[in-house]
Amino acid sequence: MSALFLLPPLLLQQAVGEAIPEAPDSLAEPSTLPDPDAPAPDVNRETIAGRRRPGYNPVLPEAVQQDNPGAVRAPPPEAFPADAVPVPDRWRIMTGLCPAKGAADQSIFTVFRAMRDVCHPQTDPYHQNVLKGDIPLAKGKRPGFLKGDDWFFTITAISDTVIEPRSFPIPVGVQTTARPQSLDVFGKDSSFVFSQTFLAGIGLTKGNTAFKPPEIEYKLLLAYNLNYVQVPERRVLFVEPSKPTHRFDNWLGVQEAFVDYHLRNVSERYDFDSIRVGIQPFQSDFRGFLFNDQNLGLRLFGNRDDNRVQYNLAAFWRLEKDTNSGLNVVTSAPRRDWVITANLYRQDFLIPSLTSQISVTWNHNREANDIHIDNTGFPVRPALLGTLRGRSYDVVYLGYGADGHIGRINLTAQAYGALGKDRNSFFTDRPANVRAFMGAAELSLDRDWIRYRVSGLYASGDGDPYDDKESGFDAIFENPLFAGADTSYWIRQTIPFAGGGRAIAVSGRNGLLNSLRSSKEEGQSNFNNPGTVLAGVGADFDLTPTLRVSANANHLWFANTIVLETLRNEGSIPKAIGWDLSAAAIWRPKANQNVVFRLSAAALLPGRGFRDLFDDTYGHRTQYSILGNAVLSF
Repeated sequence: MSALFLLPPLLLQQAVGEAIPEAPDSLAEPSTLPDPDAPAPDVNRETIAGRRRPGYNPVLPEAVQQDNPGAVRAPPPEAFPADAVPVPDRWRIMTGLCPAKGAADQSIFTVFRAMRDVCHPQTDPYHQNVLKGDIPLAKGKRPGFLKGDDWFFTITAISDTVIEPRSFPIPVGVQTTARPQSLDVFGKDSSFVFSQTFLAGIGLTKGNTAFKPPEIEYKLLLAYNLNYVQVPERRVLFVEPSKPTHRFDNWLGVQEAFVDYHLRNVSERYDFDSIRVGIQPFQSDFRGFLFNDQNLGLRLFGNRDDNRVQYNLAAFWRLEKDTNSGLNVVTSAPRRDWVITANLYRQDFLIPSLTSQISVTWNHNREANDIHIDNTGFPVRPALLGTLRGRSYDVVYLGYGADGHIGRINLTAQAYGALGKDRNSFFTDRPANVRAFMGAAELSLDRDWIRYRVSGLYASGDGDPYDDKESGFDAIFENPLFAGADTSYWIRQTIPFAGGGRAIAVSGRNGLLNSLRSSKEEGQSNFNNPGTVLAGVGADFDLTPTLRVSANANHLWFANTIVLETLRNEGSIPKAIGWDLSAAAIWRPKANQNVVFRLSAAALLPGRGFRDLFDDTYGHRTQYSILGNAVLSF
């Protein structure tokens, strides 16, 4: 049966456009019968309030022609009072009402009490002002070569103060000691560091960056560091044994000096391509495991798909670093060490709420013929290990990282594989293939004002120094925000490798990997190392909006101790490094980053491997680190 015969008669009539024959009088009442002469209902009109058939436009009524003879015209603008307040631009709509500085008439504050929230001096960092880039440079107050009304000027001023009592194994000098008749492999281990860094920077940006990338940006950032260190033994701060056991030093470094130019927009939502040239910061992954530094470079970057995809193509020429401050040295030629990297970020991949990153990084080093001595007189290139010959290498790092959350679980993970060739292994003086890897992950769970964390890391170690294969994983320039970061004792402190190499550290300052390098800043990567294993737990407690307390407990091991045994000429060295326990309090009295105070304490409870390497006659079984830090920013 046709579907039309299932419709009521009226709808059937509308469907076929024909009239239905009337029913006999005996079958219908006259009051209910439709009028055959009445027009059919318009099905295009609204059938449900607020809805209509798509594409239908009803005929509009005739336009109303207003005819009002004798009407009075509105008065001209000059007829109104002229005591209006001029407003320079849309950014200064409110601040244009502020009275001039020192003006006698302050009654506006009484009439408009809300003006007290916008009328502030330019030196106030907690409210909008032109020095912070919140408001563009006013017309008439900017240089003539700056065309347009959207030039923003930014001043950066930071004071970073560090006070750090600490202890770590300190070797006794070969020629002499600070305390006669106390000669031993290791002496007293307590030391003290004071460091004060002032950072000052200026930036000039064109474009309203609230919703689109800047058209062009100029940035310059200088850092001036003063540091004082006191240690109990000689030949720690200086290579000469005649030098004292304390040191005061200072350095001025150029940390940023770049131009950022906007090439094009590729969508109406301001997906873009930009290029940045000069000394600039770059972090190759979410937590800074591989390369986190400020170097001379060229970087092409941008995004796609409404910012769901971001990419970087960059090449960096590594700068020399000052030995004691770690700041850039621009008065010396850059190193013969290049980093070429490409990475791609994708949001909501592999699952929604998770951002994935893939990366390829090539470290191209040609420093085999270089001899570099640091500011204290110790050789750092080549490292004083093995045959003491110079090295060059090419290593490609293939990486995958993830950051986000899976349900209520927050996740950060990173994995790297290192493939390449060391052209002169310091154990054999022969070329060796590099085959190393690392993986790290941190899971956390938020419950009200507490975040619980679990961390794990494995970096492979070399199992045979003489097999022409180097399988100990090492980074280019690590600075990891992981497992407590620099609150952790092992990450914060430098652990010297005495007895197996001169001026060599098991792990470097602000580094996690057991790399056996002469210096993280000035030395070369070393893939003949014992590797690193970490398992840790921690928690963050937001006691108030301005106070956070954190605690961490990490256990560390060497992945493989064959390299240590070979360099120390020992039959066996246990893998256990020990327990790294730390706690920290961060107080932000203004609930922002302008004023931040931090106090932390960490202790290393040595395991069998650490005691085997660093035991001393003074019985110092526990190493400690106390960090007081104050950061003031404008």
